[in-house]
Amino acid sequence: MNLFLLTFFLVYGAAHGYFLLRAWQGLALGRTGAGLLLLWLLAMIVAPLAVRLLERGGHELIAQALAYVGFCWMGFLFLVITLLALFDLLRLSHYLASFFVRVPTVALFAPRPLFWFCCLTAALIITYGWFEAQAVRTEQVVLPSAKLPAGVERVRIALISDLHVGLIVRDGRASRVVDAIRRAAPDMLVATGDIVDGHVSHFDGVSEMFRGLTPPLGMFAVYGNHEYYAGFGQATVFLQRSGFQLLRDDQREVGEFLTVVGVDDPAAGQRGEFRPEDESRLLAAVPADRFVLLLKHRPVVADASRGRFDLQLSGHVHKGQVFPFNLLTWLHFPVRAGLTRLDEGGWLYVSRGSGTWGPPIRFLAPPEVTIIDLVPTSTSSAAQYGRSS
Repeated sequence: MNLFLLTFFLVYGAAHGYFLLRAWQGLALGRTGAGLLLLWLLAMIVAPLAVRLLERGGHELIAQALAYVGFCWMGFLFLVITLLALFDLLRLSHYLASFFVRVPTVALFAPRPLFWFCCLTAALIITYGWFEAQAVRTEQVVLPSAKLPAGVERVRIALISDLHVGLIVRDGRASRVVDAIRRAAPDMLVATGDIVDGHVSHFDGVSEMFRGLTPPLGMFAVYGNHEYYAGFGQATVFLQRSGFQLLRDDQREVGEFLTVVGVDDPAAGQRGEFRPEDESRLLAAVPADRFVLLLKHRPVVADASRGRFDLQLSGHVHKGQVFPFNLLTWLHFPVRAGLTRLDEGGWLYVSRGSGTWGPPIRFLAPPEVTIIDLVPTSTSSAAQYGRSS
């Protein structure tokens, strides 16, 4: 955790330093203006840590207000820097091209109009992204399997991931997710981690919403990294109150042909409990004629597990949440959101997530509740994916 905090403050501090430099160039700030901007930037650098400390100290209203300001600023800063860096590349290309051909000067490349253009564009994206984050989409997947008996017409599974219930995602946003699940009337509800993000022991209203769903085949959840960051004990209480059966390197047989396997997140290593070999051991113990549903927070397909499951459900990456951050998440998790057929057999579905982390916005990555219909092979010969509402 100390290494994480050090890395975060170095990277986030450098981003603010770059913003200060470009603001100095673009706004021609005097000494007073530069001093005030510096104080604001310093406050925003420490805001994420201050939010957690205030929350743990019981100062919920102050922590919530600072969370909205600090995390909206985080999204704004990311977008402004991305746009400025893009124009820097264009400016460099323009400069290099001038050695070979005569190119006109573009007024937008001047520091002042460029800075204001980037800030205005970022503000418009933030505004749009606020509304996109509220609009939960229902993604529909139809997946045929020879392991379903011919007499079974359909098994409907609802998937949520990365809801991040906490200071920002509360009853209002959670209710949209629960309503989407209720409309779909699933046979089973699964959650692939990061449902919790903060001290949520007092969010009994959210627990009651989930507890009222009662799908006939049950509700299952695995931990993500944020369950450990937020506090393992109170996250466990919240999920159990919500009606979820927690799978920590464990499995459950559901009916005559379905086995749900859930593996813990590597963040469990903070407690000295993570054992990566458990995944392949669990999968090897499941009879080959059963449909294996693997719940795993991070979208990583272990080599030893390939060919041993029918469908892996994951989340974690949010599809970047705010474009073009997905280009950065791709470097660490080179998988696409949605459904992917694996070469060794089986499928991987990666959710965009049902809530938000950090900035309470989404841009070109709307939140989702995924409805997966397992059907016998005789019903459909190919998986269908892409319908949303």
